[in-house]
Amino acid sequence: MTEQELADQKAAIRTAAHAARKAQPDKDAVSQRITDRVFEMPQYVAADCVMWYVDVRDEVRTRQALPAAIAEGKRVVVPFCVDGELELFWLESMAELELGMYKILEPRSDLRDVAAKRVTPEQLDFVMVPGVGFDRRGGRTGHGKGYYDKLLQHARSDAPLVALGFECQLFDEIPMQSHDIFMDAVVTEAAVYPGRGRRG
Repeated sequence: MTEQELADQKAAIRTAAHAARKAQPDKDAVSQRITDRVFEMPQYVAADCVMWYVDVRDEVRTRQALPAAIAEGKRVVVPFCVDGELELFWLESMAELELGMYKILEPRSDLRDVAAKRVTPEQLDFVMVPGVGFDRRGGRTGHGKGYYDKLLQHARSDAPLVALGFECQLFDEIPMQSHDIFMDAVVTEAAVYPGRGRRG
């Protein structure tokens, strides 16, 4: 299959996944079940520095879990976008977030350049990743911009990459292109699916 055919397949899956995700009922309660599963994962329990994401639109909601993650004493890190690249921020309180221009909760602009708040991907022990569509072998597709793929290339090989998704976002197979990265696990409200990870 050509790269163009793969890209077309992924575009069709994204459209279906967006519709399924939008139609997902009871997003708060279902998201809570998903994040509860994450809290119980042995790799998460053992990690000191964990990257969450702050949910936008119809993504699995994480913001209700962030205060508990911070209270546990872990170093909680969230990404934010600068000129098409993801930067990492050490989040110590929900008060350090503000609504950005796209109504997305992101680190306050007055804190972003504080050196002590900046984190590198190599410091992460456990990485959570949003997405649009997934499969049970760890295949993932995002919005097609490659933000997370670029970031994840720099994560340590021993830091699990864990995608959060609703069951309705699962497909038989996500077509994976050369630059795409398999997840080590996909966590839904129903199960933790072990993925192929960066071994491919």
